[in-house]
Amino acid sequence: ACETVNDFVGGTRMLGHAVITPGQPGWMDTVDEAIAAGNPNLISWKSYTIGDPLAPSKWPWRLDDEKLMYPFYEKSLKAGINTICVHKGLMPPDYEQSFRGLWQYATAWDVEKAARDWPDMNFVYYHSALRPFLELPDQAWSEFEATGRIKWATDLIEAAQAAGTGNVYGEIGTSFANSAVAHPKFSAAFIGTLVAGLGADHVVWGSDTVWYGSPQWQIEAMRRLEVPGDMRDKYGLPELGGPNSLTKQAIFGLNSARIYSLGMTNVDNTPFPNFGEDKLAELAQNYRERGGGPTNKRYGFVRTA
Repeated sequence: ACETVNDFVGGTRMLGHAVITPGQPGWMDTVDEAIAAGNPNLISWKSYTIGDPLAPSKWPWRLDDEKLMYPFYEKSLKAGINTICVHKGLMPPDYEQSFRGLWQYATAWDVEKAARDWPDMNFVYYHSALRPFLELPDQAWSEFEATGRIKWATDLIEAAQAAGTGNVYGEIGTSFANSAVAHPKFSAAFIGTLVAGLGADHVVWGSDTVWYGSPQWQIEAMRRLEVPGDMRDKYGLPELGGPNSLTKQAIFGLNSARIYSLGMTNVDNTPFPNFGEDKLAELAQNYRERGGGPTNKRYGFVRTA
C-alpha cells in the first residue's frame, strides 16, 4: 500500500507498520521476513495484545512477557525499528462476560514493566486504552465526574508515570472519533486528561479513517475542542488552546514526526517539506481551483444496530 501511494504521488506520503501476532505459530519468522525485506516505509510494528479486538481469541499476550516479547524487542532495535503501536481498550459494555478471561489483555496491566525494561522502544497505545466501544460514553462521563478517572486511560497514564521512561504515548483514534461527536464534554475530559497526565508531547493523533473515511471532520473537531473552565478548575486539566495552538499542533503531527524521526518542527501549518509539489498537491490545487473545499461530512461505515 505504501509503495502504491508513494509511486502515485511521486514522493513519500505514506509510511507503514508491519502487523505482528505474538505467540502464533511462525510469528517471529514473519518478523524476520519483514526486516529482511528492507522496506524503507516500514517504521513501526502494530499488534493487539488481546489477540482479536472484535471476538474472543486464543492468542492473547503481554508486552512484558520476557520469554515471548523481549527477544522481539531486541531484534527490532537491532534492525533500527524502535516503535511498536499496540491496540488497547475498546471493549464492549459486557466485556467481563463476552471476553471472560481475556479482557485484562486490553488494559494497561503490562505497560509499566515493558516501558521500564525497554527504554529505547517507543510504545504507542492506540485509543489510549479507553474502555467504551460501540456505545455512548455516558457511563464513562459519569465515572469521570464522580472520580476524575477514565477507565483504563487513567491506568495507562499512571503506568507511564510509574515507568518514568518517557517512552509511552497515547494515540486517540476511535476514542476521540466517537466521543467528539457523541459526547463533546467527555471528549474534552479525555483529551485534557491525556495531556495533563502524559504531557502534550506524548499524545498523538489518530483517526481510524479506514473505518470512518476522510478525517477532516475529526480535524475540525480537534481544532474546536477546549476543556471548559469549570472542568479545568475541578480536575486540574490544562487549556488546549486555539485551533493552531502548540498543544494541538503537537498532537496533530509534531509528536509522531519526532517518534518517527521525520524532522518536522514547524507549528504554523506550512506544507510538510517536499509535499507542496507532488502529484497529490497538484490534484488538491486543481480541486480548489474548481471551487472545491474541505468537507466535514463523515464517510465510511455506519452502525445501525
